[in-house]
Amino acid sequence: MHYREWRWCSVLGGAYDCDVLVVGGGIVGLATAYAITRAAPGTRVTVLEKEDGPARHQTGRNSGVIHSGIYYRPGSLKARYAVRGAAEMVKFCAEYGIAHAVTGKLIVATERAELPRLHALVQRGRENGIPVRELGPAQITEYEPEVRGLAAIHVGTTGVCDYAAVTRELARASGAEIRYGAKVVRVDRRPERGVAVLTAAGAVVRARVLVNCAGLRCDEVARLTGDDPGMRIVPFRGEYYELARPELVRGLVYPVPDPAFPFLGVHLTRGVDGGVHIGPNAVPALAREGYGWGVVRPRELAGTLAWPGSWAIARRHWRYGAGELRRSVSKGAFLEAVRRLLPGVDAGDLVPAPAGVRAQAVLRDGTLVDDFLIREGARAVHVLNAPSPAATASLPIGREIGRRALAMLASPE
Repeated sequence: MHYREWRWCSVLGGAYDCDVLVVGGGIVGLATAYAITRAAPGTRVTVLEKEDGPARHQTGRNSGVIHSGIYYRPGSLKARYAVRGAAEMVKFCAEYGIAHAVTGKLIVATERAELPRLHALVQRGRENGIPVRELGPAQITEYEPEVRGLAAIHVGTTGVCDYAAVTRELARASGAEIRYGAKVVRVDRRPERGVAVLTAAGAVVRARVLVNCAGLRCDEVARLTGDDPGMRIVPFRGEYYELARPELVRGLVYPVPDPAFPFLGVHLTRGVDGGVHIGPNAVPALAREGYGWGVVRPRELAGTLAWPGSWAIARRHWRYGAGELRRSVSKGAFLEAVRRLLPGVDAGDLVPAPAGVRAQAVLRDGTLVDDFLIREGARAVHVLNAPSPAATASLPIGREIGRRALAMLASPE
């Protein structure tokens, strides 16, 4: 069908196929569908996901950590939703029989220069209502016999779970219609009526309200809708190894992060399967879904390079970026970072594991958006920054997005 013909027949012809149309079948999109049908039973929700199943990108390619919320600025959405979401995620997993464990974690200072930042995290944790215990070197080994450091803090509310299983259960429990293999290519919005979406397969879906939870492609969907998101997704690949000797690590061990960046550094995570993941680093990806250096999509790369914020990041943080790139191309450099926390590890202990890509929103001036970012347009709610800890916080995030979508449904058309 010609695009002009589709526009005129889409919204104006036929009844609505659903009340709320969610674009994106990751954990945030499906938590939103779940929240809407719980808050307003009878609301018709359809979810469009371009892949052939849920949780194929950020949700299914992370280390599975249920974050405590200790890192995030008090009062921010990340802090409020992570603290609340961690407790809710544990409860949800228990209710639906999903693999999970509340393990606690250590954040370890290995250099004297890190001690002030570690103490600042203690204060931040207390401001966010998170129980934190300060440890000396001997106490570190009580928790993790193979880990060495000058000082550490223990955060008891951190855990791990299977987020892909959580996402599948959200899809089932929501009662929403889930359409996989449904890539959105056009959006026709009429503020007085609603939206009509055309998929790559030629299907048209009409809805009263659109919710954009497209993750790595959320800025593209916002522009398709006719809204200027004011940011661009700059994809950062996180590369992981698996520890061949998982008995070296009992739980979760993190370095002290640099507060200038939204990345937490190379850390050790014992998952629900008993394996230990090491990573990630953070390097620019050459495609939105660029899970390796060999995945290059010229049009997507050109879009990233055309955004002024990308060059501002490079100028401002080139030294940090050089270190991340070095760890990406050199196993020895990666090993060096791991040995700061776990001296007994050697190169043979690091087994390559699947990578993930973080959908990081960047403003025009190069600012890395450090909080969740949700914006509204006519008949549309856009989730424009929801990287980690969004999986942890997905249930309260979904309720907030659902509240906004239901308010739009209730407004006069």
